[in-house]
Amino acid sequence: MIVGFLIVFLASSCSAFVGVNYGTDGDNLPTPQQVVDFLQRQQISHVRIFDTDAGLLQAFAGSNIQVLVGIPNEEILSVGKSNASAVDWVKKNVMTYLPGTNITGIVVGSQVLTDYSSAAASLVSTMRYIHAALVAANLDDQVKVSTPHGTAVIQNWFPPSAAVFNQSYAETVMRPMLDFLADSSSYFMLNFYPLAIYAQNQQTMSIDFALFRPNSGQIDSSTNLLYTNLFETVIDGVYSAMAALNFTGMPLVVSETGWPSRGDPAEVAVSLDNAATYASNFVRHILNNTGTPRRPGLAMNAYMYELFNEDMRQGATSEKNYGLFYPDQTPVYTVDLTGASLASGNGTRVPSWCIAKEGMSTSSLQAALDYACGQGRADCSQLQPGQQCYFPDTVLDHASYAFNKYYQKAMMAPGSCDFAGVATVTFTDPSHGQCRFPTIVPQQNTTSPNVTRSFGQSFKIPPSTGLLFLSVALFWS
Repeated sequence: MIVGFLIVFLASSCSAFVGVNYGTDGDNLPTPQQVVDFLQRQQISHVRIFDTDAGLLQAFAGSNIQVLVGIPNEEILSVGKSNASAVDWVKKNVMTYLPGTNITGIVVGSQVLTDYSSAAASLVSTMRYIHAALVAANLDDQVKVSTPHGTAVIQNWFPPSAAVFNQSYAETVMRPMLDFLADSSSYFMLNFYPLAIYAQNQQTMSIDFALFRPNSGQIDSSTNLLYTNLFETVIDGVYSAMAALNFTGMPLVVSETGWPSRGDPAEVAVSLDNAATYASNFVRHILNNTGTPRRPGLAMNAYMYELFNEDMRQGATSEKNYGLFYPDQTPVYTVDLTGASLASGNGTRVPSWCIAKEGMSTSSLQAALDYACGQGRADCSQLQPGQQCYFPDTVLDHASYAFNKYYQKAMMAPGSCDFAGVATVTFTDPSHGQCRFPTIVPQQNTTSPNVTRSFGQSFKIPPSTGLLFLSVALFWS
């Protein structure tokens, strides 16, 4: 049984990592030292904090956890007033803690262009001043400077190939900012909240599209690229917007993303199941270096929002419930992200497989089989004539093999064994003859429970969640 939430972080230059945002808007949170100890137990090695709180930064000393520190929006004007003010800020808030605390980035504001326009004109100059101070201290290779944007900085999202930056600041702010990021070998940061976009586009977007679950997707007619999830659609839109300003190849970091586990009664799409499904599928997507249709296989780093539920955050109930963990350090929901081990370190993972349900129509099974072996990118080579799983040559048997290959490739993520209701999870090995059904969990010399379990359900669509919304027309022509 899975008893915890584990995020694996890969530190090599060719592999992506997933970190966490660590906020402190709660009256019942662990102490900073307790948090650092907890992060180390969870093997979480990349963290973003939203300010430069001395207690937090001192607690991270000696942990080797890579830390992004933040300049709040309301401090941008004072910090960026001059080169001297930026130098003072870097000395006080960065150099004071190095090398004990492994500060690797400075995040200047958050969604300034859309949420704090009074500082928009000073944003790039502040970033340049901060970077110049780092250069003077010989820290510019270790500490990068960037700023997160909300999805509303993009106009004409769909199709992704037509996306551009909002014309009110594309030339005045975005172009010089991209120049700076390129010159300083930094990265573009994006806050991505799929629920916010989905909630405003219920009539044209399925919940499956938002949660990375199987769906028919849409083709961008200009590029002939197929999009089967909202994340890849949005990210390729950002790539297109940067390309429109003649910037290609710039790294992109997802600075915030998540799905709330609890909300107000009207927030129907807010649930534990949706939160677990999104988190698991998103992290799998990142750690597998899936990339996007426009840039397949490209490593992209990300920070989940957020580490703990924060009971003092303003707004709807959902705003307080984005945490992966409760303040007492127990997981908000059970989800396995790697198949390697457990967050609590004291459980046993049970092998499972995904198979086709008996009694389903041949047409439904064939459609799901085609998806798994096609758009789903499952390895179905063993189903070819002459291969070990060709017989029995029935749609039911072939579908079971294909479903399981997709399910295991998806790290057995919640929602990955559904296929519009024609698949189910089994704990009994369905291998037969020479046809072996793989599982990512090593099988022990023990008896697995002889039960099956179905994942997936129908969802009603909620009204606005109170987050930053982007209205889009999903089904482009």
